[in-house]
Amino acid sequence: MSDSQPNRSQEHTEKKESFYEYFFEDYWDIFVGILAISIAFYFHHHHSIILSTLFAAVGIGALSLTVSEIAEILSERLKEPYGSFVLTFSAVAVEIILLYIILLQAKENPLILDTVKGGIISAVIVDMNVLLGLAVFIGGLKFVEQEHNKETSSAYTTILYVSSMALLVPSLLSRSDHTPEVVMQASMLIAGLLFLFYIVIVIFQTKTHTHFFKQTARSRIFRLKRKLKEKAEGHNEEEEDDDYIFDKFPNIGLIFSIFVFIAIIAFGAEVFAKDGVTLAKDFGISTGIAGLIIAIISVAPEIATAIRAAKNDEIQRVVNIAMGASTVSILLTVPILMLLAYNSDIALTLDFNPLEVGALILTIILVWKTTDEGHTNYFEGISHLMFFAAYAIIAAFF
Repeated sequence: MSDSQPNRSQEHTEKKESFYEYFFEDYWDIFVGILAISIAFYFHHHHSIILSTLFAAVGIGALSLTVSEIAEILSERLKEPYGSFVLTFSAVAVEIILLYIILLQAKENPLILDTVKGGIISAVIVDMNVLLGLAVFIGGLKFVEQEHNKETSSAYTTILYVSSMALLVPSLLSRSDHTPEVVMQASMLIAGLLFLFYIVIVIFQTKTHTHFFKQTARSRIFRLKRKLKEKAEGHNEEEEDDDYIFDKFPNIGLIFSIFVFIAIIAFGAEVFAKDGVTLAKDFGISTGIAGLIIAIISVAPEIATAIRAAKNDEIQRVVNIAMGASTVSILLTVPILMLLAYNSDIALTLDFNPLEVGALILTIILVWKTTDEGHTNYFEGISHLMFFAAYAIIAAFF
């Protein structure tokens, strides 16, 4: 009797420790996010702009990861292509909030408009070079070569090419003899065209040509053979913990949760925008680097999701996320920001600088070359990362 009592006590202690361990692993992002944003508000009110900006960025990143994980649960239930559509839309929602709150600072400082424009282009640069590059590189190291539906990259590169050409119109007009009013009118027309194009793309992706955005039979067999080989070698996959509370939520509950966390992110974004703008000005940070920082914060959760997918040999999902998010960043973010700017009496135009337009077009060409054949390897991943590094260096001194 005396021996069994300590054993029960020890077993109870181990279960308790295991509970706290798993609880922290599952929900650390929520606690860190809310705590970091609370601390950011504290430092904001005490005029410590470096610490407030830092903690706001940490809070936004952590809660964005939560949004991404909830969206991933929802996406798995909805299947492709709707799954990637949900993932990209949830990430772009965070991007729009960040850029809009920063845009509001342009009422006092019109130069902020350049940072917002840089953020729009940087989101695409980060999605298609950092996100895609890292995922393809890591997946290529693990599996040597990964296969996906080449129709996906063909459709997306066409969409992105046409969209980038449309963005050239206001940029070309601003560098000719046309007045700012003409550039504004052209920007509004282009924003309207992009939104109409987005509606067509949604129909194309979810109704008429869904097979363009799903894994091919070849890529499914390719992955199945690898899984069978791993099992034969004794590398069985670990069972996932199903105690994550959001796994038990119905779809409507997941959607509501996403909006709740995005609302909390908006509070952190307000601190990040106000103090971050002041900080960038004090330290002389270029608009290009500021745009990249904004993009990396908003895209970070997508990067984590894409890397997990690449490690599971789900390169189709990686391509859908990277190129889908880039498409939405142009076709949806631009029109929404233009509308919000108009309602806020802010003169936002789509006249991007030559570096931004050039990097956008070159990125699309590079993505086309690396994904058009329907398979990827680590060399193609490192190529995207090299391109991004070069762009970041130029942006720092531009």
